[in-house]
Amino acid sequence: MRQIEITTNQCGQRLDKFLQKYLCEASKSFLYKMLRKKNITLNGKKALGNEKLELGDVITLFFSEETLEKFCGETIRREKTMKAAKVAKAAFPIIYEDEQILLINKPAGLLSQKARPEDESLVELLQQYVGCEPGFSPGICNRLDRNTSGIVVAGKTLAALQKMSELFRRREIEKYYLAIVKGRMTESKVVEGYLLKDSKTNTVKIFQEEKKGSSFIKTGYEPLVTAKKMTLLRVHLMTGKPHQIRSHLSSLGHPILGDTKYGGGYPGVPWQLLHAYELVFPKLDRPFEKISEGHFFAPIPKTFLAEEIEEEIVNKIKKI
Repeated sequence: MRQIEITTNQCGQRLDKFLQKYLCEASKSFLYKMLRKKNITLNGKKALGNEKLELGDVITLFFSEETLEKFCGETIRREKTMKAAKVAKAAFPIIYEDEQILLINKPAGLLSQKARPEDESLVELLQQYVGCEPGFSPGICNRLDRNTSGIVVAGKTLAALQKMSELFRRREIEKYYLAIVKGRMTESKVVEGYLLKDSKTNTVKIFQEEKKGSSFIKTGYEPLVTAKKMTLLRVHLMTGKPHQIRSHLSSLGHPILGDTKYGGGYPGVPWQLLHAYELVFPKLDRPFEKISEGHFFAPIPKTFLAEEIEEEIVNKIKKI
């Protein structure tokens, strides 16, 4: 038998969702069968699984240790690994941190989330820094492509994960990027289109008319410096779709420097010069009052100052 007392980071979620995380190697049908047979109880009573967990609730698992090891073995192994690996200092640059959230300046080259088991990712480094507990692991609320740098919002608590993810989903957090593109762009514009993903090539295409399976996109941009062969843009990501900025600018004939996937290959530039530079939060209540109406910036990486970049742009970036 095992008893689990619900903590702050575990409350607020449905009982069945918690059990699926904790007994991660058990099937849903098995979990519901155990609930019906009262082999799993909530506060000493029979539960259906749709109950919302509250602080201090007690879940009792009437299982043998052998059964527990079988069904939550991966959970136990992950928690032991994270506990052993927990570090005092984060392995990533922190822009801001409080009890609820972290704002991270993700470097180019680091995955936001694992693509393969052997990959190192920002999520893994985050969990080593913050730590995990049964039924809850800290996570990120927005993703950047591997070779895009800049601000990533991470939730240290369940409440933060839920709230920040909701704000991104509802587009209440304003997102601005810096990008250096090929060619001269002299006018500020808001452009629209329809983005269609090709899963086989992991690329997207932009169309002016809606296609089956496509998503509407909207991107704003403002030239900050126009040089002879390239332009520094401040880009407003008004909808957030995979590869949106990269593909949208490329479709306009101005691919991002270094973005070989969308025609921006450039000698001496190892990856796309796209940086999630700025986040603006809306007015927020407790427990997020510390970032309410906050305006945050991510330091610009040195790749934007490479010798291949035209002098006018470099001088502007140094002043930002």
